[in-house]
Amino acid sequence: MTQWETVIGLEIHTQLSTKSKIFSGASTAYGAEPNTQACAVDLGLPGVLPVLNEEAVHKAVIFGMAIEAHIAPYSVFARKNYFYPDLPKGYQISQMDLPIVGVGHIDIEVDGETKRIGVTRAHLEEDAGKSLHESFHGLSGIDLNRAGTPLLEIVSEPDMRSAKEAVAYMRTLHELVRYLGICDGNMQEGSFRCDANVSVRPVGQQAFGTRAEIKNINSFKFVEKAINHEVERQIEILENGGTIVQETRLYDSVKDETRSMRSKEEANDYRYFPDPDLLPVHISDAFKAQIKAELPELPQAKKLRFKTDYALDDESAGILTASRSLADYFETVVKLSTCEAKLCANWITGDLSAALNKAGLDITESPINAQRLAGLLARLADSTISGKIAKQVFEALWQSTDTADEIIEAQGLKQITDTGAIEAIIDGIIAANAKQVEQYLNGNEKMFAFFVGQVMKAMQGKANPAEVNKILKAKLQ
Repeated sequence: MTQWETVIGLEIHTQLSTKSKIFSGASTAYGAEPNTQACAVDLGLPGVLPVLNEEAVHKAVIFGMAIEAHIAPYSVFARKNYFYPDLPKGYQISQMDLPIVGVGHIDIEVDGETKRIGVTRAHLEEDAGKSLHESFHGLSGIDLNRAGTPLLEIVSEPDMRSAKEAVAYMRTLHELVRYLGICDGNMQEGSFRCDANVSVRPVGQQAFGTRAEIKNINSFKFVEKAINHEVERQIEILENGGTIVQETRLYDSVKDETRSMRSKEEANDYRYFPDPDLLPVHISDAFKAQIKAELPELPQAKKLRFKTDYALDDESAGILTASRSLADYFETVVKLSTCEAKLCANWITGDLSAALNKAGLDITESPINAQRLAGLLARLADSTISGKIAKQVFEALWQSTDTADEIIEAQGLKQITDTGAIEAIIDGIIAANAKQVEQYLNGNEKMFAFFVGQVMKAMQGKANPAEVNKILKAKLQ
């Protein structure tokens, strides 16, 4: 029986987070009323000329630097000619032969193994508008607000061999563009979209099989499902003696299937030619040096540093460096609280992350800023409060603007460390529970937890657990 190998390449369309469009001054803000942010340039009206947005070039070069790619000193914009209702000019301004970012690479991690995925190119282009079908009975509407929004299309080499690798690559890229501040990565709003080129071939065969392109997948889950479905479809056709047709397909997430849209176009079908209205782009060494100096610490380097400097395990370091904002929050808490980094990591990846997820909030929207969480952890570390009380204080922090110290003082939550007071309570509990004392002394170790619970209950959870355990062990002999 033939063993099949999957071959996958991804094209990621990343909307660059500029305030205005790539060739006009129209706003790129999301959510405006349809067709209120499409100016004469975006619409391609007679007599207007496009003017390149320098910030889009800046962001493209930042990305190229981050993936150690070749930055073209000379790049050219081209017209990609095709007709579609949401493309008002009848062509898209893109790049063909001379893209701004050349060959680079991205390292991904799958099942604990690192794999390098080649990046063929990343080129600048303008986005098209959007067709709307839901609100029109038997008709489609066209919203051209998105037309002209700057895109960086990132094209990988066909180096991925499973849907799992493809998702890892997409996640790594998604994380990177947000770290760099060049894209907000909002997949629901279409800021980060993926086309997947998928083919299969017999194991050991060097030549690629015929590929199908799956268009506009906008979630990690759907990328995995779409690729797996397409692989199964192609293998079934080949094993039944059929042939794969090169085509563009659409993934239907409701039916979990791909279906044919159109035959796959080649570059010559688009009749590319240099755009006569736009001058070539020259990238100077000084411009590249300026951008290189602006590059932030990248995710993989930050993760390695967190493991080394803060003695974090791989999972915690991975979670904390998944976003630049979360990593910054963690380091601020560590600095301000002077607590062990592991304690800070546990609270951020545990209680705080759970509360944010429940509320549907990002770390940048957290009701508890880094300074206030650091205040809580400092009181936990110096034994002012117990772990149980700390959770109570955390809830109060979430619901108010008070500091941890203010909450602890107002609610009388300071931990009782007075050994005399603790000892008096323990003596009373031992005297009142002679049967349980006998069971413990006869070898029932579980009864110790009973006594701890009784003491903590009597002292409203404020007793220092370490002192309680110490005194109880001395008394129960």
